[in-house]
This record gives sequence, C-alpha cells and structure tokens, in this order.
Amino acid sequence: MNEQNQKSAVLEKCLAKAANVAELIDYADDSIVSKTIIDKPIGTVTLFAFDKGQSLSEHTAPYDAVVQVLDGRAAVIIDNKSVDVSAGQLIIMPANIPHSVTAKDRFKMMLIMVRA
Repeated sequence: MNEQNQKSAVLEKCLAKAANVAELIDYADDSIVSKTIIDKPIGTVTLFAFDKGQSLSEHTAPYDAVVQVLDGRAAVIIDNKSVDVSAGQLIIMPANIPHSVTAKDRFKMMLIMVRA
C-alpha cells in the first residue's frame, strides 16, 4: 500500500466517527512507524509508534509541535533538558528549539505540528 493509500485508510477510520487513536498505528520490532492522518498547509497530525530504545535524533522545527502521549513512556529532551512523559500526558516542543525523543518502553504519540 503506498503512502497516500495508507494516509487515506487511517483518515477514513476516524473521519466523522470516533476511533481509538492508539489503535490506528502498530508497533514494529526495532523500528519507528509513522502514519500521517492530516497534512494541510496550516499543519499536520502524525502518529508514531516507537519500539523500546528507538529515538528521533536531536533536530529543530520552525513551528511549535504538540506531542500527545498515547501509550508507553519516553524521554523528550528540549534544549538539553530531559522530561519523562507517559500515556495521557501532553508536551509542547517550542519552535526553533533543539529537541529529541527516546522511547523508554514501547511508546506511541500523536504529533500535531501547527504551521500558522
């Protein structure tokens, strides 16, 4: 299934109906899986599933990013300060500030990038 079809399939599961967000993405051994739900000029909503120990290396983004933790635990490092996050919590990664994410356990998150 190509990326556009995957995006459509995920979006279709929750378009005008309730869906369990954490169930829209599955874990994969030794990997990070991502699925885009919405990609618009004003922002994106993307789901991520990290296997234990997997990480996104330090980087910056030109826009604020909201992380909603769906499952598991992770360390989010923002401007060299580590914050432990777990299911049910939310953290905002400010624009233009270096940040990274490392899964302490298997970990799922929804990333909301606001471009406006």
